[in-house]
Amino acid sequence: MNAKALRIGIKRGWAEHAQLLRDRRELITNLVGTVGMFALLLLWIGDGKVEETGVSLGMFMTVGFLAFTVFSNALLTLPMALATDREEGTLLRLRTVPGGITAYLVGRAVTLLCQIAVQSVLIVATGVLVGGTPLPHDWPTLLWVLLLGTVAVVPLGAAIGCLLPNPKTAGTVLALPMMGLMVTSGVMFPVTVMPEVVQWIAQAFPLYWQGLGLRAAFLPDTMLAAEIGGSWRLPYAAAVLAAWAVAGMLLAPVLIRRVTRRESGSRLAERQLAAQTS
Repeated sequence: MNAKALRIGIKRGWAEHAQLLRDRRELITNLVGTVGMFALLLLWIGDGKVEETGVSLGMFMTVGFLAFTVFSNALLTLPMALATDREEGTLLRLRTVPGGITAYLVGRAVTLLCQIAVQSVLIVATGVLVGGTPLPHDWPTLLWVLLLGTVAVVPLGAAIGCLLPNPKTAGTVLALPMMGLMVTSGVMFPVTVMPEVVQWIAQAFPLYWQGLGLRAAFLPDTMLAAEIGGSWRLPYAAAVLAAWAVAGMLLAPVLIRRVTRRESGSRLAERQLAAQTS
């Protein structure tokens, strides 16, 4: 990777993140949309218990929202941003700049990581203050699960962004699968309450394994009564997340190069005209 493009990308990503923090509308949307909904859920059902574990639903949901924050930012926010930039001609303009695409992707990744970090801190703080959730007892596991879980889904999000037809349909196309994975992956309630076939499907996706690893870092071993196999299975979690990371890193550059090669002024004009008349 070109060192200059890397530096430019990091500066671009940090500047975009700083701009988002200064944008009151964006800040309020994040606080109300994510943290506010989470706080309301804690107040509503956070005092309940996960059966046979003694673990409060507030503790369980804190870990679940933390896992889903990484997943949703990478597989919803990032693809929509890529689709929007392609529609507006940003990728076409960057293609003519040496190292432009690389710097752009690095910048997007840095912005995304900053957003994930801020939202994760807010979720944990809300869990502690509103739900009485204790801080993690296994910090090394927390850090490697968050890092590997992010690496597992960010390249995949970039690949999905290349495949989306346009930003208007992005939310519709992605929202339903995201909600389905959220429900079936055990981040809101234990996956063991679901049919066995759903449990097997959930284990094919990184969200389940990231949630499992985070539960191992936060929750006591009494929670194992509600886990598949009665174990945290951290080696399996690391292996599955690493496999998704490798697959994404192999797939994303191919799709991005394909999309940028196919971009042209005439294609961009056609899309913009179609968007105006639709």
